[in-house]
Amino acid sequence: MAPRTPPDGVFVPVPTFFKAEVAPGALQPAVDVATQVAHSVHLAKSGIAGLVLMGSTGEAVHMSAAERFELISGVRKGLDEAGYKDYPIMAGVLVNSVDETLEWLRDAHKAGAQWGLVLAPGYFGAAASQDNLVEWFTLVADKSPLPILIYNYPGVTNNLVVSIDTYVKLAAHPNIVGCKMSHGNVSHHVQLSLNPGIDHAKFRVYSGFGQQLGPIVVFNAGGVIDGLAAIFPKTVSRLFSLAAKRPLDEETLWEVRRLQWKVSTAEEFIVKNGILGIREAIYRVLGFGHLSGGRLPLKGSLPHGEVEKWSDIFEQMAREENAL
Repeated sequence: MAPRTPPDGVFVPVPTFFKAEVAPGALQPAVDVATQVAHSVHLAKSGIAGLVLMGSTGEAVHMSAAERFELISGVRKGLDEAGYKDYPIMAGVLVNSVDETLEWLRDAHKAGAQWGLVLAPGYFGAAASQDNLVEWFTLVADKSPLPILIYNYPGVTNNLVVSIDTYVKLAAHPNIVGCKMSHGNVSHHVQLSLNPGIDHAKFRVYSGFGQQLGPIVVFNAGGVIDGLAAIFPKTVSRLFSLAAKRPLDEETLWEVRRLQWKVSTAEEFIVKNGILGIREAIYRVLGFGHLSGGRLPLKGSLPHGEVEKWSDIFEQMAREENAL
């Protein structure tokens, strides 16, 4: 049985791979489970602590319930067969209705995920009060078959921001075991990671930004859920392991600074190009997937020449990756 609290380290919010062509009679290309498994096994072999399937990067909202189940269960089976039994999987939950949120969580549990990463219900933005957020997450956590993490991503949720006080209140719930903060600066993550009102052995804080990895891990955060690690998993994992070292001697700290600069510079590609950039870079660097197809409205690839603008830092990251 998996522990209730997810492990520290680097989780990857993997993109979903789709077939290159649309099958006769279909409207959109099918999910490519075989490629999804191959990429997932590569990440597991490369030191990644776990995966986030069906998160915002995974285009869960572009898929049916049956497809989401097929993907999670297929990856679970593939990892088991590759020798990674019980490998950590979080399943993204991206809906606002309590009932539908619980349907997604029940399906993810049956498919083999160990945690649900539940997006804050922010369609109506700041009109949702912090007290109502506490009640919403409490109701979900009370009924969820999986331990859940709070996922706050204001760029997706109409600028709804979960307050530090709300996190502290929800961290006391026995079935809420962490959060992913895809907003705020290092200070916000440190405030939460060191907050004396939280049991940090049970509630772990993950950033959605690899640019913050070194600083927040030094100050007790659990790690990151980071898109760049889908492309350069060994390097991002190496940065985490160094930042988590205790005591943190001067030589190690120097290496953290060196790697953090490279990771932060490469992360600018992710910030600018989002899901399409992650998907294309995975193909160009690792060979998984393709540059055609995909599902609307995210069909296709980046504009011609965009990846080449980043060739210098990508070459530096490739050298780091190949040396590990």
